[in-house]
Amino acid sequence: MKREFVPDRLNVAEFAQAGGRLSGDQPLASFERLAAEAVESTDGLQVEWAAQGEERRDAGGRSEPWMHLEASAELPLTCQRCLTPVRTRLEADRWFRFVADEETAAALDEELEEDVLVASRDFDLLGLVEDELLMELPITPRHDVCPQDVPLSAQDPDFDSAEKERANPFAALAKLRSGKPE
Repeated sequence: MKREFVPDRLNVAEFAQAGGRLSGDQPLASFERLAAEAVESTDGLQVEWAAQGEERRDAGGRSEPWMHLEASAELPLTCQRCLTPVRTRLEADRWFRFVADEETAAALDEELEEDVLVASRDFDLLGLVEDELLMELPITPRHDVCPQDVPLSAQDPDFDSAEKERANPFAALAKLRSGKPE
């Protein structure tokens, strides 16, 4: 009998043991935190993801659950050069090692390069997909070539007149030296 796995309540150990595979594409709007980053409507945009479970042996010969996750989405962000929307491709491709508890995960996370998570009987795979895509957000999204010329000056028309109106602090000293009253 083939076991069915549900992405929002995934039994990680069984998924890995069975060599399970899950994939899907969901509306970007269903990933609330990710959709909140968008500067335009996310209608019609999708998040595509795939997860593959497997068991690996540790140094002591014990079986450990592992999962390979791939996820991608296109998100409208604000170009930091021209300040117009730019469609930005987000892609995640990671392996995760699962352990029994938080304490073990924290200890191994310090020692190992791979990502370590706590195995659960009701693991939220879609939450992990969203977390991984959020971590892929660029610090400064921008177009390769902006669709409009970028203004390269930030001049305030009142700047020069304000400079002229401001009194020179050394003018009073000059008057004192010359002995002229103010």
